[in-house]
Amino acid sequence: MDVAAKIHEFNTHRPNMTTNTLRISLENVDFRLPTQITDDNSVTALKSLVFEPLLRWQPGGLVKPGLFDRWEHSPDGKHWHFHIRDHAVFHDGQVCSATDIVTYINGLLHSRDYFGMLWSYARYFQHATISAEDDRTVKIENPEPFADILDIFCEFWPSRLAADGKPVLGTGPYRVVEFERQNNIGKATLHRVAPTEPNHPDVIIATHEPDGEKRLKLLRNGEVDVALNLERADNLEVVNFDPSLQWGRITSSLSAMYYLNCPSGIFSSPEARLAANLAVDRTALVKQVFHGLALPAATIVSPFHLGFKEADLQPIPYDPETAKKLLSTLDISAPILLRTPQYMPEHAEKISRFVASSLEAVGFKVEITVETNRPEYAHSIGLRKEIGDLALFDSTPNSTFRVLDDKVSSESRNTWWLGYHDDETQGLIREARKKVDDGERKVAYAKCLRRVRENPPWLFVAHPDVVWAAREGVKVRIGHSGVLTLE
Repeated sequence: MDVAAKIHEFNTHRPNMTTNTLRISLENVDFRLPTQITDDNSVTALKSLVFEPLLRWQPGGLVKPGLFDRWEHSPDGKHWHFHIRDHAVFHDGQVCSATDIVTYINGLLHSRDYFGMLWSYARYFQHATISAEDDRTVKIENPEPFADILDIFCEFWPSRLAADGKPVLGTGPYRVVEFERQNNIGKATLHRVAPTEPNHPDVIIATHEPDGEKRLKLLRNGEVDVALNLERADNLEVVNFDPSLQWGRITSSLSAMYYLNCPSGIFSSPEARLAANLAVDRTALVKQVFHGLALPAATIVSPFHLGFKEADLQPIPYDPETAKKLLSTLDISAPILLRTPQYMPEHAEKISRFVASSLEAVGFKVEITVETNRPEYAHSIGLRKEIGDLALFDSTPNSTFRVLDDKVSSESRNTWWLGYHDDETQGLIREARKKVDDGERKVAYAKCLRRVRENPPWLFVAHPDVVWAAREGVKVRIGHSGVLTLE
């Protein structure tokens, strides 16, 4: 019996045993279709138990093996070969082949998010040829250097549809034996796949509770063993890190930020954009709004992104007097419009009230509008460019390339580009894309990050922490990118 058959036999006819069950409460329980994508933190945590990414993103922006355990490229970075790890088998017993992965990649290229908006993958691969060179090897050929494919493949988690049409077949350590979602409330039961770590639970039950405070209450009452994303509780005072529970906390790679209207209005001026950044005391914002559960932002990406360490950046200092001087030669008599959602990022209205007050303290007149329909808010900004003068948003890609290309580059002009243009920045992005060596990529992207701090396209805010808690004896860990690991 081959490896695939043995695993399938184990999964189908599990031996009688005393099962060790782990109960997890999440903000959202969902598995997306292979042609859909989301950066929802709860979905990332759950899928990291069932699926494997093609490559694994690491703090610092480089990658480690995932479903691809090794790869090679031509010296010029235009041709790449990726090799599937040995014994990669879907949970129904089908061996994971290069053809499966090519089919998945092609399906994902035109993927849409929760809001029905098209992601950028098709554009990245628009000139590339993707093929299965043999059963275990995927070949990518591109007319230009394409080292950024390593970043992108960290976001690809191959899956297949089960016989009932549910998108739950993966190659990861747990298989889905039950998944239901009704009225946007999901529940899933996962069983451990052999072979895997013997101390890991045999069964995981994931339950959906959208309220962070209630997730913590379920844990305290003994109804679940782990509660995730507690930083999203409306009342952060409940996140008190008391010793009756095991707590975990890590700064996420997500950026809470404001798009600034670069093509028109006051923020078409680089001086006004810098003044807005100087006007906000990020340390005080983190303390007052996030109760200390965040890190002030220094540039367009987090400290865990490629190039940040080499850029050696600190947040723009709080300096309202310099902000006033920069604004003294500009006409700021007209009110500016600040748009904000109610969530995504969390605590959005509190952030916006703090920022509005900060801007008013240096001379701006600020009007706030709150959008209660989050999908409509995303559509109005990304598709129709209706941002007012500044609009609160969250930037989620773990790839420095993606943030620059999707949101800053005036050559790409992607969905989330809001009119920023700087000749020096654009030239640095162009040069960074040509680099193939890891060290050279770090240095090249560091130059980009330093420049956009000097001439900011956004008002930088913070990188929120991720907080979780567990009962005594349960060991789980969340990574900067939201991946859940059992320890």
